[in-house]
Amino acid sequence: MKKAFAVLVIAIVALSIMSCAPGPNGYVNTKSEKGFVPGFWYGLWNGIISPVTFIISLFNANVQMYEVHNNGGWYNFGFILGISMIFGGGAGSTARRRRSR
Repeated sequence: MKKAFAVLVIAIVALSIMSCAPGPNGYVNTKSEKGFVPGFWYGLWNGIISPVTFIISLFNANVQMYEVHNNGGWYNFGFILGISMIFGGGAGSTARRRRSR
């Protein structure tokens, strides 16, 4: 029963993450089909889910890691910040080195 519940929770989380992935790319710095230009928060979210969207993009040509319909620097900053949050940034290795001494 616990394994079935765990599988169900993982499936729901995976589907939720996939629904927020960037769409197919077109022209740079233009509005998407919905008339939306992603900014900092959308870039942060896309950076956080980038490992998942990378794996999905290997098998599905309609999924991209990076949204080219963005507002420029703030989207890029959010994307890089999201990636660094997921992969630990630079401070994680320093903290591990201090604890081992």
